[in-house]
Amino acid sequence: MPKMIIKKNADAAIVNLIKSGGIGVIPTDTIYGIVGSALLENTVQKIYKLRKRNPRKPMIVLIGLMRDLGMCGIKPNLVTKKQIEKLWPGKVSVILPCVSKKFTYLHRGTKTVAFRFPANVRLRRLLKKTGPLVAPSANTEGDLPARTIPEAFAYFGNSVDFYLDGGRISSRPSMLVRIKRDGRVEAVR
Repeated sequence: MPKMIIKKNADAAIVNLIKSGGIGVIPTDTIYGIVGSALLENTVQKIYKLRKRNPRKPMIVLIGLMRDLGMCGIKPNLVTKKQIEKLWPGKVSVILPCVSKKFTYLHRGTKTVAFRFPANVRLRRLLKKTGPLVAPSANTEGDLPARTIPEAFAYFGNSVDFYLDGGRISSRPSMLVRIKRDGRVEAVR
């Protein structure tokens, strides 16, 4: 049995767990994600280990406010900002330059990180309280993303601190794009 299965709104408990370095599985605006604070390097490293994720592959970061980009060392230029405003909020993750050595644990040497500003109001409300969250899909690398909490539990068991049950999710992962210097948007996934 997991440490905690949350069936209803329990934002305060989730916020406290995440801010103290906790890891959980929550419904995102697309699929279930395994989440933790993007600002806590140890938490990010634990998620890599739990997912058996390629250590060179950056994870998507969810933000609740546009200014959260700055918390992760991101300063988009004017052209990029204009394109981002057209894409967000929504189910589009945007790859942005992240050259700060402080955030090497996020960009994994690629000097880029994908961010998403979800349209889901409840999720954004949570993100405003937790700050940026790494949020890869809730599965081990190479396996199908969990569509239910029991499927997520089969991957992670008691290795995470909580599960937030959002029922069955059958959405697709986010679209992944890169914004070119000239402002063109290039689909990556």
